[in-house]
Amino acid sequence: MERYDLVYQLYDEYDTKTLREFQEFVDVFPAVDSRVALEHWQEATEELEERKDEIRSSFAAGETFAEIAARATRDQAFTALDLEAKYGRAVNVLVLDVDETLRSAGGTDNEIPRDTLHMLTEFYDAGVPIVICTGQTLENVKGFAIQGLGSEIVHSGSLSIVYEAGTGVFTPGHGAQTKQLLYEDLEESIRTVFDDVRSRVLPEAPEDLRRGCHLQGNEFNVTMKPNYETGSADAREIIDEALVYLIDLLADAVGTTLEADGSDAGATDSGTTGGDANGETELAGETVADWTRAFYAAQDPEIRAVLEGEGAYPALDAADVPDSLAAVLDRIDVAYYEADAAEIGSLELNKVVGVERALDVLGVADPFALVMGDSKSDLRVMEWAADNDAGIAAAPEHASQDTLEHVLETDELVFDRGKSVDVLQTAYALNRLARLG
Repeated sequence: MERYDLVYQLYDEYDTKTLREFQEFVDVFPAVDSRVALEHWQEATEELEERKDEIRSSFAAGETFAEIAARATRDQAFTALDLEAKYGRAVNVLVLDVDETLRSAGGTDNEIPRDTLHMLTEFYDAGVPIVICTGQTLENVKGFAIQGLGSEIVHSGSLSIVYEAGTGVFTPGHGAQTKQLLYEDLEESIRTVFDDVRSRVLPEAPEDLRRGCHLQGNEFNVTMKPNYETGSADAREIIDEALVYLIDLLADAVGTTLEADGSDAGATDSGTTGGDANGETELAGETVADWTRAFYAAQDPEIRAVLEGEGAYPALDAADVPDSLAAVLDRIDVAYYEADAAEIGSLELNKVVGVERALDVLGVADPFALVMGDSKSDLRVMEWAADNDAGIAAAPEHASQDTLEHVLETDELVFDRGKSVDVLQTAYALNRLARLG
């Protein structure tokens, strides 16, 4: 309890709120060419150091407590104490989703806040590698990473980008291991399905989908995005329609593959919706499209709700999906992000696979990660960390239900929209405390 008593003393006897305000001002003060402004920054820096010196001289581990007080609130400091008592380890790698985690369309105007970026540089300076783990394309991620963190950090050899939800890993500064295209390791039959879907997804789409959606510039995954503001009613309507279309197009591609493999699939005249992508190949008396819809509806209640809402939910039991079809679908993921995206990807290539490869390249042999994310793909990484005693999880308050439940059931590291810095400050305090042994 001695350490808890010291933290009580720290926050009871010192004006830590003002100290944090000085620290934040010094940290995120914009680069301006003004003598007056620079003098003001210098005065604030001197005042900050004087206040820190008061704490440094009052505690045996004065530097640690001064830095904690300057960057963490009282609640964050005590949360860090609880984490240190529970795990006895410092965070040695950050695994970070971007959209609706580090940045938020509704909370940060889709920009990563400057205080968040500064905390990331603090971890980098402390030797903690950073793994950016996102569904976005590599070029998009590289662009904002360099803009926000700087080219030096991005190309330092201590930062890795897991992109397109795990289909590729980019770790600058590591020679032949710099860029790894994990999808090239998939079986040719699976790659053929994706090639088929990608080549047809927009040319064969109904006119309203061609006008209302665009194809994200992925290397492997097939992701339909709305041509409307994310989260809007128009975006929700078009993505719901796109999900049904994408499932049927996938069914048609898989049906073609099954026929080529010599399965008992045969053509039928039974019709389904979805433009030219109709999945009309028949298995066990039902179309492949209907079986495929039933399969993914059983996998995800959100997908089932969309299919029901679009009048596309089949009255079939997913347990009866023919084995030949299930064997392929078990390897392919269909993801739905309300009013944001409909996507197919490989279940053999997910964020966990990408993170493991990134950690291997970065040389993190015994990870204890801070995993931050909001979606089902991030949940897989969180569960991997929990199952392997390899880290802690944090999520924004608007995360998917399953993700939020996992975080609440573990360490309750839930933060407000656009305030990812709060958890980073908690982890910073945890690492400072862990150094005390």
